Parts: sequence; structure tokens; C-alpha cells
Amino acid sequence: MNAFISGFSLGFSLILAIGAQNAFVLKQGIKKEHVFIICFVCALSDAILIFAGISGFGYLVEKFPSLQTVAKYGGFAFLFVYGLKSFYSAWSMSHELKPEGVAASSLLKTVLLTLAFTWLNPHVYLDTVILLGSVSTKFGSLAPFFGFGAMTSSFVFFFSLGYGARILTPIFQKPISWKILEVLIGIVMLSLAFMLLGL
Repeated sequence: MNAFISGFSLGFSLILAIGAQNAFVLKQGIKKEHVFIICFVCALSDAILIFAGISGFGYLVEKFPSLQTVAKYGGFAFLFVYGLKSFYSAWSMSHELKPEGVAASSLLKTVLLTLAFTWLNPHVYLDTVILLGSVSTKFGSLAPFFGFGAMTSSFVFFFSLGYGARILTPIFQKPISWKILEVLIGIVMLSLAFMLLGL
């Protein structure tokens, strides 16, 4: 139980910070578009990466730093473009949160975006594969329980964020609120993009 709680606590603290993935989940939660599948894809991706870390994949990543380099520049390009897209959306569109009058994005496009936010983020490998993988070794034979705790925290966090965002729905009935959110998301995306390059 101690290993499970430790894994849950550390895993939760690592994904609590507002990042590109969390901002995307929050935005889709407010729009009420494909919330379940987005939360599930994010949590399942984390679980796969955590399992890889617990299984020793972290050593492979440390051995081949070129994997991190590819992820770094790929992540920068994706976040940079998405950040600019958010600014463009805030500037050119006037979207009130009225689901009945707005066509939702396709499920395939949404899933692909969710996967990109997850797998093109080098920090997710550092947090889940390397950090959690390294800490798990301290628990010896109880490492699987530590990993299960970390996986559970991802499911709890993402589903809470995705469905909890609905509380903000009344605020986003106003176009100005949506524009502000788009600008904030754009700032977060560009900031993270340049942070990846160490700028």
C-alpha cells in the first residue's frame, strides 16, 4: 500500500502543472467534445509510458540520447504551430460556447491531436519513463504497485480535469472569455515550445 500511495502521489504531482496536454484537455472539456476518449487516450498513454519506465525502458532512453533530440525538435514544431493557431483563432473567430450551433471536430482528428500532445512532449518521457522508472527501483519487488499507483493518478487526474472543466461552461457562453482562453493557451504553447529548446 505504501508503494501504491507513493506512486500515486508522485505521479499526480508530475502531471499537475499546466502544460500543453492539460490545456488541450481543459479546452475540450469546456467544449464538451469527445471528453471521455481524450481523457482515456491521455491516461492510457501515461500508463504505457509508466509501464515502460518500470520495465527498464528508461535505461534505453538514457543510452540513446538521440531519441530525446528527435522528440525535442518534433515537440517544438508541433507546439509552435498549435500556439500560433490559438492566437489566430482568438483574433479571427468569434465562437460562443453553443454546442448546438457549432460542428464538433472529428473523432479521428481529436484523437490524433491528443496523441501528438502526449507523445511529442519530451517532458513526458523524462517524467514517466526516466523519473518514475528510476524511483520505482527503490521499491524492489513492490515496483509494480508503485507503477500501478502512478497509472491510477493519471486516470484520476485527466478524467477530473476533462469533466471538471464543465463547471466553467457558463463563463464561456461569452465570446470574450473564449478569446482570452485561446490567447492563454497560445502563450502556454509558445512558452513550452521555446522552453524545449532551452531558450
